[in-house]
Amino acid sequence: MKSFVVIGLGRFGISLARELCDQGHEVLAIDMREEQVQAVADVVTQAVAADARDPEAMRALGVRNYDCAVVAFSAEVGDSALITLNMKELGVPRVVSKASSAVHRKVLEKIGADQVVFPEQEMAIHLARNLSDVDVLNFIELSKDFSVVERRCPMQWVGGTLRSLNIRAKYHLNVVAIHQESGEMVISPEGDYAIQPGDCLVVLGSNQDIERMEKL
Repeated sequence: MKSFVVIGLGRFGISLARELCDQGHEVLAIDMREEQVQAVADVVTQAVAADARDPEAMRALGVRNYDCAVVAFSAEVGDSALITLNMKELGVPRVVSKASSAVHRKVLEKIGADQVVFPEQEMAIHLARNLSDVDVLNFIELSKDFSVVERRCPMQWVGGTLRSLNIRAKYHLNVVAIHQESGEMVISPEGDYAIQPGDCLVVLGSNQDIERMEKL
């Protein structure tokens, strides 16, 4: 079990706090609006109405003792930046902040956010990939240049081994796992693994190389 501070209880913050609790983690939810705090009081470990811009208030709540703080709102860039800075200066080991624009992202990264997220943009990218390519089952963007994709194996690869297909050399992609039709997951498959009908490949590589594979 890990412990999280979720600051900002809009739709994103509430959904995140609820999901983290459902996964068995400890969650402290913070917002200045009492009505938002009450909305999650029954589904998180602790919900508090407090001003996260005030470092003394955050120190009193013991945020430094949590594993991760998520600054889950992005409407006010100045407030978002100040709260992110407070979390870093108070010693929270990992700080994740939500951004609303590329400029906002740069500000948060300069301040020291360990990770900056664009939930709406990331969901749009994920949905677009799934709509445009029915063979893509899952997509995780690791950075603006690299991703992990789970996709159905091209029919022309069925029966071939990973060694004979030479996917790494031909497509510059690493097959990190194979999701079999039975539901079993083969992690780090050996070169002599023969592709079976219904297999899905989990590949890691540059977005450009992944897009080339998706055209097969």
